[in-house]
Amino acid sequence: MSVLDLARPDIRALAPYSSARMEAQGGTVLLNANESSRPPNIPGGDGLNRYPDPQPRALIETLAELYGCDSDRVLVTRGSDEAIDLLVRAFCRAGHDAVIVLPPTFGMYAVCARIQDAAVIESPLDASGALLPDALLAAVTPAVKLVFVCTPNNPTGNIVPLDVLARLAGELAGRAVLVVDEAYAEFSGLPSAATLIDTYDNVAVLRTLSKAWSLAGARVGALIARPDVVGLLRRIIPPYPLPSPCVDAALGALSYEGRRVQRHHVNEILTERARMLAELPGVLGVREVLPSHANFLAVRFDDAAGTYHRLLAAGVVVRDITKYPGLGDALRITIGTGNENDRVLAVLRAGEVA
Repeated sequence: MSVLDLARPDIRALAPYSSARMEAQGGTVLLNANESSRPPNIPGGDGLNRYPDPQPRALIETLAELYGCDSDRVLVTRGSDEAIDLLVRAFCRAGHDAVIVLPPTFGMYAVCARIQDAAVIESPLDASGALLPDALLAAVTPAVKLVFVCTPNNPTGNIVPLDVLARLAGELAGRAVLVVDEAYAEFSGLPSAATLIDTYDNVAVLRTLSKAWSLAGARVGALIARPDVVGLLRRIIPPYPLPSPCVDAALGALSYEGRRVQRHHVNEILTERARMLAELPGVLGVREVLPSHANFLAVRFDDAAGTYHRLLAAGVVVRDITKYPGLGDALRITIGTGNENDRVLAVLRAGEVA
């Protein structure tokens, strides 16, 4: 059985849109896309009068090298969010199929499913934040087409070991696609689930340049999967997902010098994460700091709402995650610069004597 047998038959049969840029290979006088023949009169405007490459070859090859896979296994997307939406639309029939999510986790999996009118089945993490493989597998019904696993998990920061992911992929073979969201992988130092794709055709991995590569504003993500899955999603992805300036920004960040700066930045975050993990438990009102393999810490407070507003009043914006199951007393604090982290600690400690 092919993984494509799990996809929507109408999507498998769909004739994809043939964009003007796809027809322009080798052309020098481009008169097929109703573009302006002249660039805009703005700084850096050269080339912006032309539609960008739908899947920029240089970026795909660079990402394939970065993630240790073949280039035909890479689809570039507008952040991970677009890849999530494409997967749901390609594999889930409205009103018939379902996805599994593991709360507390990233909310876009359920949002994309509900937009598609796919059912959302929850298989909660345990109190420690660990995935429960037997419970997850027991939740799989014939309607389930996608299982979303975030590792490191947002908002808790815990990881799912590679051997657990391999077990899930094997158990789900022929039944559902295991989608592993590795948005925060660079902060964990652990092997990628992309290594499982050779063995399991039902594994798809999500990566992004938004976090460790400092390009959240450029919206550059990637899906890694077997070529037939990439080909399926290319049938339904918008014709020109990435603007040319975003592609240029990504290639710059992934250059030799860009990688040197990125390594320094990640090491700084890891050092600051360790410092905050050591100092926060000693602050009055902090109940617990959850261990994290990401660039944030989930922190339990005696008064999460009061702490949130006290930080906000001091100009410090953190994430209120009290709506998540099991985290009704918690805030998520991104690891910032040393000065930013000092500011968080100062505001929290000021409350000790208030």
